[in-house]
Amino acid sequence: MMTDQQEIYEDSQNALKNAELLHSAEEVEKAIARMAKEITSELENSNPLILPVMVGGVILAGKLIPQLNFPLQMDYIHATRYRSTTSGSTINWLKKPEKSLEDKTVLLVDDILDEGITLAAIIEYCYEAGAKKVFTAVLAEKELEIDKPIKNADFTGVIIPDHYVFGYGMDYHEYHRNAAGIYAVKLS
Repeated sequence: MMTDQQEIYEDSQNALKNAELLHSAEEVEKAIARMAKEITSELENSNPLILPVMVGGVILAGKLIPQLNFPLQMDYIHATRYRSTTSGSTINWLKKPEKSLEDKTVLLVDDILDEGITLAAIIEYCYEAGAKKVFTAVLAEKELEIDKPIKNADFTGVIIPDHYVFGYGMDYHEYHRNAAGIYAVKLS
């Protein structure tokens, strides 16, 4: 008899086998380098606080931040609507930054701008905590036909179609965040 975790693991393995590669690792790395140049141009003199959004934003942050050749501070934030599922619910705050956001320029680094509900709540939190300006950087921005609270991120790596995706920080049932590329789950 299989456990739920075994079933999820096997499902995730099948998802990877059948997935469609949307953006190769080379394409993603080029997009991240372009984002770093854009962010540097905008923020290099602002003494920013960089806040990766956990867990999805950790890979983008790890690849992006070393390319930002200017003084900055870091902390992180962890808010989620998914909790290991593929559909969102209410926002669960797991960690708020330790550093003060008072009068700071903040750059939120996240994996994907999908419906934008979580990112909008994080932006609102930052302003309520005293941030003077909040910028957003996402690896992938999903093309959606719905009205979103955030139309576009300030800095975007790639645009993706309205598919469930994983890789480079984005997950499928908490698996494949480490996939080298951005993949779309094929619907069965």
